[in-house]
Amino acid sequence: MSYQALARKWRPRRFSELVGQEHVVRALTHALDSGRLHHAFLFTGTRGVGKTTIARIFAKSLNCEKGPTSNPCGECAACAEIDAGRFVDLLEIDAASNTGVDNVRDLIENAMYAPTRGRYKVYLIDEVHMLSKPAFNALLKILEEPPQHVKFLLATTDPQKLLVTVLSRCIKFNLKRLSPEQIGGQMRHILGAEQVAFDDEGIDVLARAADGSLRDGLSLLDQAIAHGGGALHAHEVHAMLGTVERAKVRVLLEILAAGDGAALLAEIERIAEFSPDFAQVLDELAGLLHRIQLLQLVPDAAGEDEPGLAALASRLAAQDVQLWYQMAVTGRRDLPLAPTPRVGFEMALLRMLAFVPAGADGAAVARPSSPARAPVAAQAVRADAPPAPREPTRGIEPGERRAEPSRTAMPEAPSLQAPPPTATSPSDWPGLIERAGLRGPVGQLAQNATLVAIEGAIVRLAMDPAYEHLAEGAMVALLEQRLGAALGRDVKVRFERASTGGQTPAEQRTRAEHARRSAAEEAVQSDPFVQSMIDTFGARVIPDSIRPTDG
Repeated sequence: MSYQALARKWRPRRFSELVGQEHVVRALTHALDSGRLHHAFLFTGTRGVGKTTIARIFAKSLNCEKGPTSNPCGECAACAEIDAGRFVDLLEIDAASNTGVDNVRDLIENAMYAPTRGRYKVYLIDEVHMLSKPAFNALLKILEEPPQHVKFLLATTDPQKLLVTVLSRCIKFNLKRLSPEQIGGQMRHILGAEQVAFDDEGIDVLARAADGSLRDGLSLLDQAIAHGGGALHAHEVHAMLGTVERAKVRVLLEILAAGDGAALLAEIERIAEFSPDFAQVLDELAGLLHRIQLLQLVPDAAGEDEPGLAALASRLAAQDVQLWYQMAVTGRRDLPLAPTPRVGFEMALLRMLAFVPAGADGAAVARPSSPARAPVAAQAVRADAPPAPREPTRGIEPGERRAEPSRTAMPEAPSLQAPPPTATSPSDWPGLIERAGLRGPVGQLAQNATLVAIEGAIVRLAMDPAYEHLAEGAMVALLEQRLGAALGRDVKVRFERASTGGQTPAEQRTRAEHARRSAAEEAVQSDPFVQSMIDTFGARVIPDSIRPTDG
């Protein structure tokens, strides 16, 4: 008998044999058991998650001689013929190769006839999004009002391309990507039944490489068994996929914990001999750091302990694990920007060697696992910005070395609750504006008013009618808040019409600037050098070009 691929041999034939997709199985089971069956179902999801498989099981449930039932017998003629792919009333149509309107018209014409052998005539249209727009339009009518003996099962990996009018006529089920644990569990079950020797790391690597698709995972499993000569071992799987064994990734972490740069570069050289995918190596490193952090902080959630992992977790500081995880993820993201993938990988690991997290005071936190190594001062590292390297420290023995803070302490901002002056007269108004920190629009309001008096909790301000539009509700409330903070008590502002003779701070500033400009122009005009240029060459001074210097 010829060999049958694992993906075909182990294709589920009952709902109970499906891996994952419990939400879909539950809904279809209830519909079959209650007899509430819609005429059109749409199954969406990525490749290899069970769309066509579920549709075939559903077709078998509809036509089983003991049905309709959610648990088809698998022994009657209808079940046997559907499993063999030769049931005359199950019509599987590949929309990728039958995209035209003529194909759909043939389907519609055929659908009008009663089923030949089964209870229902079932149309399974795979990759339905590939139909042309005219074909979709032709399909709409029969989707809306199909004969009682017809059921439509549509499957697609790209539901966004379907017409809304098609979606509205179907019950839609979104099939989920399978987790590595679900794929790995099914692989273990299959290998046990097939009596194939395997190790757990090989299964884990294949399950992650499947990327959520059980069919892809079983195809990789077939390939790995052939590559390994009838067995499944991690080193053969890594060689087949061009990945790096988990033990080698753990060695990298051991070297990082020891702070040995020369050993780190030597190990990178050994890994590079296998021409690995360095992005995958950083993924493995990030995954290992995640498991270590779980062991450190939430041991109950860490699952089964890997040999040596608990010992490594006890040697590393929790903040180092967080820092290195960020650097692994960032390094993987930036790998395409590096001169070569190996250089990017090397720099990511050297960054882990070079930096440690900063403590609350800005000083580097010493690593207890490597006392001989001087810690590097760094600010807290973010995924998008690596920390700054430390300044070299001389004359201090290792283990005694203290890193300098990574940034200069900023002076504390002056508080608006400064002690109020002993007296506030109209002439103190510019100073009060400064103390209250009045800037922007509220500053413009204050600068164009004059202080009449402060009488208890009332601040009387005189406003020029030209600027009265500034004194609106929200701006006045902000002005009262800022002035109250500067004066040390709650105040209310009362506006009055300005009398002649008063001068606002804005007017004072304009007058002062005008005086400075006039003084500057006079100084230039009287300058001996300028006078000689005028007398000798007939030069002239352009007044608007003169600007007074600051100070």
